[in-house]
Amino acid sequence: MKKIALETFADKIISFNKNVEFKGALPKNIDIMNPFKENQEAVDISTKFYKKFYNDNNKRHLILGINPGRFGAGVTGVPFTDTKRLLEECQLKFAGKPTHEPSATFVYEMINAYGGAKKFYNKFYIHSVCPLGFTIINNKGKEINYNYYDSKELTDCVHTFIIENIKKQISFGISTDVCFCFGTGKNANFLRKINEQFHFFKKIVPLEHPRFIMQYKSKSKQLYIDKYLKEFAQIE
Repeated sequence: MKKIALETFADKIISFNKNVEFKGALPKNIDIMNPFKENQEAVDISTKFYKKFYNDNNKRHLILGINPGRFGAGVTGVPFTDTKRLLEECQLKFAGKPTHEPSATFVYEMINAYGGAKKFYNKFYIHSVCPLGFTIINNKGKEINYNYYDSKELTDCVHTFIIENIKKQISFGISTDVCFCFGTGKNANFLRKINEQFHFFKKIVPLEHPRFIMQYKSKSKQLYIDKYLKEFAQIE
């Protein structure tokens, strides 16, 4: 009798990405960003990434950012990973337009301090509270990132979508004793609030968001890397 192969952690992520879709109505002037529906290259390269680092059945701890940005996951399909980091840190070639995201710079410096991509991704899975991103046109006519919490109207629109997709990702094989959150303000507050209601995790540990660190605290970057590593050490 033929043995049926178990789905790996990678298989579950790839399937999730290909099927994630928001079907509700959005507030006026806000557009959704779904790289898995809009960009075949993001589907292809993220599949290679997850097959490389998650092709097993190990349990992992979840790290949740805010929502995908235009130059990181919006292009590569991998949270906090721009095309430069794909090539230099993950040894994965990207055929599309090169992108640079400051958050990715910090995250991979931290990952290297932890012991490298292979060791880090064997323990952690990074995604976002809201798995899809948003954009808006500012008063200068430029398209910019928009966060799920930037207006109550948008938060209310995607609230159920967020809950459903956190549940789905926990089912991949996530350890629920502790969840790490990128963002100590609105993102952490929202995550704590829904966690009080749904009891996803025993504990949530907020960490300063990589973008905040790179934009406002870059001279103290090493202190934040050390803080991240200290908090991550509790799961060893």
